[in-house]
Amino acid sequence: MSIKITDITGPMLAAAKPIFDKFWNDIKPYAEKEAKGFAQNLIMIQKLKLEGKITQDEAAIHIRIQKNSYLTVLTAIAGISAIMAENALNAAIGAVKEVVNKAIGWQLL
Repeated sequence: MSIKITDITGPMLAAAKPIFDKFWNDIKPYAEKEAKGFAQNLIMIQKLKLEGKITQDEAAIHIRIQKNSYLTVLTAIAGISAIMAENALNAAIGAVKEVVNKAIGWQLL
């Protein structure tokens, strides 16, 4: 099963939106960009795994970098705490964890 951007971004945004609550209108463009970047990274990992060009440890590093990017961007917005951003990230990842891990064949998320 190939991962598609919309398979990831839609559920991630839907899971993060209630956490950001009153900040959603301000944060939405940033959350969309980060969700898209996360999805693109996951698609790249899946492709590289199929080609035998990435290990699980290397993939985990890519995921960690993507998580840090998400948190850095969203906490830079006024009113967004690190805890709020972390909770949104955890909810977003939780919304796609099963699908992504199954599609890639590794427990990455």
